Amino acid sequence: MSTFTPPDTALSYKDAGVDMDAGDALVERIKPLAKKTMREGVLAGIGGFGALFEVPRHYQEPVLVSGTDGVGTKLKLAFEWQMHDTVGIDLVAMSVNDVLVQGAEPLFFLDYFACGKLDVDTAAAVVGGIARGCELSGCALIGGETAEMPGMYPAGEYDLAGFAVGVVEKSKILTGAQVKVGDVVLGIASSGVHSNGFSLVRKCIERAEATDTLPAALDGKPFRQALMEPTRLYVKTVLAALAAHPVMPGSSTGIKALAHITGGGLLENIPRVLPDGLAAHLVKGSWPQTGLFAWLQATAGIDDFEMNRTFNNGIGMVLVMDAASAPACAALLQDAGETVHEIGVIGVRGDGAAVEIR
Repeated sequence: MSTFTPPDTALSYKDAGVDMDAGDALVERIKPLAKKTMREGVLAGIGGFGALFEVPRHYQEPVLVSGTDGVGTKLKLAFEWQMHDTVGIDLVAMSVNDVLVQGAEPLFFLDYFACGKLDVDTAAAVVGGIARGCELSGCALIGGETAEMPGMYPAGEYDLAGFAVGVVEKSKILTGAQVKVGDVVLGIASSGVHSNGFSLVRKCIERAEATDTLPAALDGKPFRQALMEPTRLYVKTVLAALAAHPVMPGSSTGIKALAHITGGGLLENIPRVLPDGLAAHLVKGSWPQTGLFAWLQATAGIDDFEMNRTFNNGIGMVLVMDAASAPACAALLQDAGETVHEIGVIGVRGDGAAVEIR
């Protein structure tokens, strides 16, 4: 019968690469950031096994809307350039902007941060961005997970995932079903590349570095800042527009559909909210191409079609609504700080694509 002989030197969890003290320190750093995001409905937040949230009582027939996303390979630039304070905003925006498309108000957000070795300062910068994104979208940061997993990630790298839950009155869910021929397509400007297409962005950077043609600045911003500009949060401005221009039962006026322009660009996201048989006829040049997107197109050497299905190309959110109400809605959004362009109309889909840009 064999007997166990204890080793001369004991191994702790920290020796194995997991520093629980660092994790505790991060939680303490996060708590005041999360506190700033608190809103009506939060019953229990950071620190428990589960976060508790009560649906606001003014909703009569509340329908919960959920979304989840990451930041993609934009993180590779954050690692290389040591720019960690804005990717958290990207993380929040990718989910809350999606939830918004259904007409929903984001209620709460949870994040997942995974790394090989926890650097408290880096993690705090990332979570600080998450908290800022939640604050800007009126969404409570009520929980999350920090996972330190030695051997899973290279030194200095991490991964992010986010989860948002929103709520909308059942009668006000946006489905796009009421979109009809003659409705106007409004485009709200993006803040930059947002968080899609960065595998191609990184190839463009490599090509420009190899030929020593990397620009010092784009659109009045230092090059790296222009590329890392966080995804624009459309929640508060678009919710205000929805309140001012609702679609009423039996009415043909108001905002009938929204499309968040992410992976797939204008060409693949707008059709997701159009009824069968209809198409968006967009007018080429009805919104300006920024210096950033012009540089990407020229450096990659791609045509307009590829540009508009790879990147948002300057339009981050699309609204479809009746033509009579469109000017007032555009003015409301512009007064709230958005840049808005009338970029096309809804027509009958023939043999062509569901989105045509001419």
